Amino acid sequence: MTHLNKTFAELGVRDEIVRALDEEGKTHPFAIQELTMPLALAGDDLIGQARTGMGKTLAFGVPMLQRITTDAERTLSGIPRALVVVPTRELCLQVYSDLASAAKYLTAGDRKLTVTSIYGGRPYEPQIEALQKGVDVVVGTPGRLLDLAQQGHLQLGGLSMLVLDEADEMLDLGFLPDIERILKQIPASRQSMLFSATMPDPIITLARTFMNQPTHIRAEAPHSAATHDTTEQFAYRAHALDKVEMVSRILQAEGRGATMIFTRTKRTAQKVADELAERGFKVGAVHGDLGQGAREKALKSFRTGEVDVLVATDVAARGIDIDDITHVINFQIPEDEQAYVHRIGRTGRAGKTGIAVTLVDWDELPRWSMIDKALSLNTPDPAETYSNSPHFYEELNIPADATGSVGDRPKSAAKRAPAESDERPARNRTRNRRRTRGGQTVSGHPESGAPEPATEAGEEAADGAPKRRRRRRPRKAAASPS
Repeated sequence: MTHLNKTFAELGVRDEIVRALDEEGKTHPFAIQELTMPLALAGDDLIGQARTGMGKTLAFGVPMLQRITTDAERTLSGIPRALVVVPTRELCLQVYSDLASAAKYLTAGDRKLTVTSIYGGRPYEPQIEALQKGVDVVVGTPGRLLDLAQQGHLQLGGLSMLVLDEADEMLDLGFLPDIERILKQIPASRQSMLFSATMPDPIITLARTFMNQPTHIRAEAPHSAATHDTTEQFAYRAHALDKVEMVSRILQAEGRGATMIFTRTKRTAQKVADELAERGFKVGAVHGDLGQGAREKALKSFRTGEVDVLVATDVAARGIDIDDITHVINFQIPEDEQAYVHRIGRTGRAGKTGIAVTLVDWDELPRWSMIDKALSLNTPDPAETYSNSPHFYEELNIPADATGSVGDRPKSAAKRAPAESDERPARNRTRNRRRTRGGQTVSGHPESGAPEPATEAGEEAADGAPKRRRRRRPRKAAASPS
């Protein structure tokens, strides 16, 4: 999405904030920001709806920072004036960073505005110490916010602004009860803003209960929230045992930059990261079996370019906000269409283009068909594709000489995380030879010499790694699928 014509200054933003944003290369607001700021600066409650990566943080952050530093009736005192509630630790750090950057020149009287982050997985003491010193804006995850509030360290009675960011993800993660407990502790006279990529019914109900006649702002047509016009999408039917080979070749595509690979399970995320590392790629992993320190280290390496491939589970990836991701690869398809939207929203951000590739195993076809239908992707039967398929190389601009590894392979991969239980349904062996490009169905053909799955139906993990078998039997000669 491109920005509109006005600058932040022309929207009435304070000079100090404009200066800070200008140093970050941000002079023109994106659509959600331009539509939201006049109402938010006026003190209205609002609901902002836009896809991931369209600039929602500044849409609420700039008005929030400006209002609490220009309130003539209440000066900053070190008691929190604004609270931003986010679903994940990664998003907490990202929002904190964005707000701190925008606020670096802001003062009210003789006090410099301060922002702090409150989230789990880290010791309490530094967060308590920051609150005791006095903060004006708190960004936090629900559980740790409630803990510190109940312990008396976090004062919520002085709030004049509340923001719920990525509300649909908080619903998915089961945080609504915590949100409701937080709402009971903050003043009724406040400005409230809610931002979300999608608006399921429970979120609409929540908004009605804690907001005062909110204005619902969409940065685009309602149907376009589910499709990324700036992201070219490809879906291929792939064998589990060939997926890493396919991914290795995608990672050698022309123009490929920072890339995110999504899995459904923690075990698969670590396994894929290990295998890609062994093949010579610069790869990191983010999933629930890793400690918070290891997750933050992996994200920092990804942001700085030390690694250019990040393998992640859906929950761990929420809140990763990096504008220059060129490719998203769905190693395993997501649970539903909303998760698909969030995944591919990691590319094609801030007006840039991106590529999303989904590898659909045979047993994933029923779920993929539901996602395809819900989002009108027009690819219900992806082409049967292998790591040596000519159309695969052609469509994704993969050099003809690409192999399964690059450079010198390291001697060992990263330490594996503990395995996670993963059940899968019986394999669906439908062979339909339609494939798509750019959403349009075109003719296709299966490739000869393709690998045949080496495990029995129902005994294969979602990543293609065999589970412990109940019995052994003589192996029959494998025939190429046709």
